[in-house]
Order: sequence, then structure tokens, then C-alpha cells
Amino acid sequence: MILNWNGRNYLEKFLPSVFATAYENIEFIVSDNGSTDDSVSFLQNNFPQITLIRLDKNYGFAKGYNLTLEKIQADYYAIINSDIEVEPGWLLPIVNLLEQNKLNAACQPKLLSYKNKNLFEYAGGAGGWLDSFGYPFARGRIFDICEEDKGQYDSTERVFWVSGAAMVIRSEVFHEMNGFDNYFFAHQEEIDLCWRMQLAGYKLFACPSSVVYHVGGGTLPRGNSLKTYLNFRNNQIMLYKNLPWSEKWWKIPFRISLDTISAWKGLLSGDAGYFLAILRAHFSFYKWVLFRQDQSVFPEKKTGTLYGIYRGNVVWEHFAKGKKYFSQVIK
Repeated sequence: MILNWNGRNYLEKFLPSVFATAYENIEFIVSDNGSTDDSVSFLQNNFPQITLIRLDKNYGFAKGYNLTLEKIQADYYAIINSDIEVEPGWLLPIVNLLEQNKLNAACQPKLLSYKNKNLFEYAGGAGGWLDSFGYPFARGRIFDICEEDKGQYDSTERVFWVSGAAMVIRSEVFHEMNGFDNYFFAHQEEIDLCWRMQLAGYKLFACPSSVVYHVGGGTLPRGNSLKTYLNFRNNQIMLYKNLPWSEKWWKIPFRISLDTISAWKGLLSGDAGYFLAILRAHFSFYKWVLFRQDQSVFPEKKTGTLYGIYRGNVVWEHFAKGKKYFSQVIK
């Protein structure tokens, strides 16, 4: 299914590839997140075979999917962004992998750039990892460096997180986890969900034999102040929710100090919007800790073994030691 918000042009461009998916037992669903463009009329006039769900306003990625998936009965939810082109056989290897074990809860394909199909795409590469201080990176992408795909990450592997841009998840596990955290609105909600799934004992995979191509930044481009704010705020909330107290009491202040350094670096380079977005994110995090925790979804179990955690600091490895590629950090 696709959650759409003012993405009429993307729907027109990429829906034909989605319809070409070579899988028999499938229903195509678009949920419209309160679009103000002509997305709805376009779908009604051109794709009547789609099941169209209309939400009354823009609830963001997290709540938009939660509200929609409450209405859908299926064994698996295949979630893809509207700005993704899929290969016809993308779905079958993922479902086959999930069918191997009930603990295999979610899986992502290999995400390549639509604009340069030789490069991994920012939103998930060939499967996501997390460092010990909460910085997400991926096989094929560290910070803004996206590697060329030379088949170096073509093995099916367990990962820490699967990309919300293109993921397949067991419906029963999604609802067992109470879905995405509505408070996140957008950005890093899939990493938080994956963390909670791992803590509950489930396994997550990247399946690079499945390939999709992602435009990226279709709703909020990188560099957007709102995107910066949501990423920094949500990352702090995610750490607070999922880390044990033995780690959160010192790791969160350390992360805030690193974020502050990043903010000042942005300001000194002339990006006042970046500075203010991080400052606002920190104040919002404090407000959440004091007054808003009851609006979030916390892990119900913390007994599972986490996979895909780098025990060092990827910031140090990348910016201080000059390591550009995943394979240079994770050996």
C-alpha cells in the first residue's frame, strides 16, 4: 500500500510499475493523507481498480499508516512510498524469506537511487544499522555518502532496521507492537518500530535480491528545517524509550552535546535554519519527557537480542577517521 500526500505526479509516474508486481494474492491500496492537490480525483479517474482510503487530514507517516492499516485485513503489509519504482519480482523473495520463520517479522528490498541507479539510496540502502549512540546508517550509506552498488551487499542479512520507504511486515506483529508511534509524525518511526520488534524477540532482514528505486525527499527534501527538527527530536525520543536506564542516563546527554556541536557548526557555516531546528528539537524532547510520554508507544518487552548495532560511534569513524563506506566501519 501507498500513503499519499500531494503526490499526484509520483502516482502517475510510478503506479504502473507497482501494478506490474508479479505476485498473485495482492490488493493494491492507496491511502490519501488529506491531499490538497488532485491526487484523489486522478486515482478515481485513472486507477479505479485501486482500493482508495481517504483520511480527513494529513496525519503524517506514522499515524497515517496506523489509521489505514487498522482497516486492512492481510497476512503481510507491503508499504512503499509513492516515489518508488519497483521491479516486477520485488515482492516474492521477501515474502518467501518471511515465511521461513514466524520470528522473521519484517524485511526490506535493496533501495537504489531512481536518479542514478548505480548508487544506493539514502533512505535504507541494503539494510539499516544503528550505532551505540543512536545514529542510523545503512549498508551502502553513511551520513550523506551513498556508495556505488557493485554487489558488495547482495547477501541477505539480518539488520537493525528496515526502511519505511519500502518494507514488508507481518500484520500480526505490526499490531502486536501497536504500530508506529503517532507522536513521531514522520521520520525515524520505522527505526523505533524495528527497535521495539527486536526487543520483543523478532528478526529483521534486508533481501537484496529484491530491488526498488527511490527518488527520495518526495515530501520533505533533505535540508528542510522541519525534516531536521523531526529527525533530531524523534531520535532523542527513540533513545529514551528503548535504551535501558543503565545507558540512557549518559548516552542521551552525550547525544545532545554532539547535536549541539552540529547545530553550531551549521550556524557558523551560515545555516541558521539548521541551528534553530536542532534547538527546537531539543526543547521539544524535554517537553515530551516532562509532559507527553503518555502519547507515545513504549516497548512492552526488553528481552530480545539486538542485531545490527555498531558498538562504537559512527560520527567519529566517519568525520574524524575518514571512513566513507559501511564496509570500512563494519568489518
